[in-house]
Formats: sequence, C-alpha cells, structure tokens
Amino acid sequence: MRLSFIIPLAVFAVLVVALGVGLTLNPRVIPSALIDKPVPEFDLPAVLWRDRGFATPDLKQGKAAIVNIFASWCGPCRIEHPLWMEMAKQGQVPLYGINYKDKPENASDWLDRYGDPYALMGADHDGRVGIDWGVYGVPETFVVDGQGRIAFKHVGVMTRKILDQTIMPLIRELDTK
Repeated sequence: MRLSFIIPLAVFAVLVVALGVGLTLNPRVIPSALIDKPVPEFDLPAVLWRDRGFATPDLKQGKAAIVNIFASWCGPCRIEHPLWMEMAKQGQVPLYGINYKDKPENASDWLDRYGDPYALMGADHDGRVGIDWGVYGVPETFVVDGQGRIAFKHVGVMTRKILDQTIMPLIRELDTK
C-alpha cells in the first residue's frame, strides 16, 4: 500500500523538477548541430536586381562574417533591419544575407524601401539552403569564422545588446586567431 502512494509522488516530483528546469532556459538559445562545423555547401542566385548571388566560398575569405536570414514577409526582420543598416555603414564586419522563401519582387521591393545592408545576398526561394543551415524560422543570424565554420547562431530579432555583448566580441576573437 505504501508503494502505491510513493510511486505517483516520485513521478510528480520528477515532473516538477523537469518543468522547473525548463522554465529557467532561454527560448532564444536553440542548440545548433552545426556549431564548429563548416557551413553547408550552397550557391544561391542573386535577388532580383542584384548582379551576384551568394555561395559557400564567399564565407572562406579569412575574415569572420555575419550571415542574416531574412524575408520581406517577416515582421521581426523589419525590427532588426535598421541595426543591419547601421552595421553596414560602419563596415566593421562583412554582412551577408539569405533571403528566405520570398517572392523575388517582394524581396526587391523590401530592400528598395528599407535599404540593402548586405555585401552579398542570395535568394533561397524554396528554403532548401535554410534547411541545410538548420533554420527554424526568420530572422536568424549566424557568425561564421574566416575559414567558413559556423561559430554562433542567434534565433530571433537581433538587438543592440546581443550585437555588442555577444556577436562583436566573438567576431574580434575569431579575427585574432
């Protein structure tokens, strides 16, 4: 009779502990199996009016870079976009874009309206490259070292705080290696 009382109580206690641990986790920190691995092989065509697309070799130039996954239909992408425009003006780090599951004319119109901060950008029309990169949704941002290895992934809107306290220190560290 005591065992029938103790087992449900023990199961309940384990569930409470698991829930408690889960509530302390940051939902923006999603582990990526690609950290410390080479970027996936890709070769994306240019967005509608651009001369050149974006491909794997562009990330193997000996300098750390930021890759931003965005779309014209993404509301949070518009929130972070002024930060990318500011970064592009400063020119401290190469910023590349992957336009994710977007209609070419919508991507072009969006960039004409809000500005184009990207050194290079490719159009991932069907989302296949995004899948290879492990994209959960947009926006997502990756830091890639100068040899083309993924060093960091951020899911969600980029903020000044994350950029200043996490991304830029990591880029400086990668560029001194």
